[in-house]
Amino acid sequence: MANIWSIYGLCVAFSVLLKPIHGYFVTVDAHSEECFFDKVEMGTKMGLMFEISEGGFLDIDVRITGPDGNIIYQGERESSGKYTFSAHMSGVYTYCFSNQMSTMTPKVVMFNMEVLSTQPSEDDKGEKGEPNLQDMIRQLGESLTSVKHEQEYMSVRDRIHRSINESTNSRVVWWSFFEAVVLVTMTIGQIYYLKRFFEVRRVV
Repeated sequence: MANIWSIYGLCVAFSVLLKPIHGYFVTVDAHSEECFFDKVEMGTKMGLMFEISEGGFLDIDVRITGPDGNIIYQGERESSGKYTFSAHMSGVYTYCFSNQMSTMTPKVVMFNMEVLSTQPSEDDKGEKGEPNLQDMIRQLGESLTSVKHEQEYMSVRDRIHRSINESTNSRVVWWSFFEAVVLVTMTIGQIYYLKRFFEVRRVV
């Protein structure tokens, strides 16, 4: 009976300690920008992982801004990336994807906004400074979150590479078909020309 209650307690603690994980697909139109927000406390570990799945040259501008308006991270024309940081102050952090450089092509972005737990305090540690059960469950939850994000990241990359391979294969097939048509046309033309060249013309 004690074992059952122990397992139940672990499950409850695990569900409570797991932080929310947000995974999205968003379409950013040409000459536009899409922004998302997370409100966290100071010291919270945060992360952003993104991948461009469709549109143009598969690139986009990325910007992360803190509550004070300072830019924490900024990248231009990036196809994918992962960035992790700790909140330097409490407030709302902004993630923006900008497609201003595109004239007409929208971009489809897959991204995860990850909010992990803060560092364990002294109260969370057991005797002799060793982490207690809650801290171990928290670390396990963060590891599972990272694994889940990596799987999503690899899945999107696999779909992108498959699409590129199929597009390349289609172009090669059509180019080969065009070359075959040109070759057959030239062969028929040469035969017709040689036949006319060796014809004996009789004057009546």
